[in-house]
Amino acid sequence: MHAMQYEITLPADYDMTVVRDRVARVGHLLDAWDGLGFKAYLMRERGVDGSPVNQYAPFYLWNTTAGMNSFLWGGAFQGLVNDFGRPVVQHWTGLAHEEGDAAGSAPVAAVRSRRPVAEGTDLSEVMAEAGRETARLASLDGVVSATAAVDPRHWEIVHLSLWAAASREAAGEVFQVLHLSLPERESLPRGRQW
Repeated sequence: MHAMQYEITLPADYDMTVVRDRVARVGHLLDAWDGLGFKAYLMRERGVDGSPVNQYAPFYLWNTTAGMNSFLWGGAFQGLVNDFGRPVVQHWTGLAHEEGDAAGSAPVAAVRSRRPVAEGTDLSEVMAEAGRETARLASLDGVVSATAAVDPRHWEIVHLSLWAAASREAAGEVFQVLHLSLPERESLPRGRQW
């Protein structure tokens, strides 16, 4: 399992209906993508839910590296590059994934938290805690799913929780979910990934 995200930060006065229209037009193209567990089309608007920026920031959870590579190198990603420029693609190795009580619902919000893994900490305990936090998030009312992943190059843990309602009990950056592609959701491994 591999998590991936890129962030396209837009000018403060950018018309975010452009992003909404783009997702409405092309979002369905990944609804049957081989190797993709899910893609959450995420957006933040300056001044909404505490966001300091306008940003388009899709989050992917891949079942296979072949699916991820096919997306990045097979031409699909090039459309985004042509429209917005080439963003930095963040990548994390999957630690844990759980579905919540709202797993069958369409999410309207996502919460992402990122935190560094401090030097000198016990890595097995830090990763186990990330797994426990994923299970805790998934147990909350209204959660569609919760995921944790780690970037061992920069030593960062990311948590992403998807919520069926605008009210949520997780701390972090809040995104609107414009669309959710779920081609291989059922194949995503559950629980701790080691």
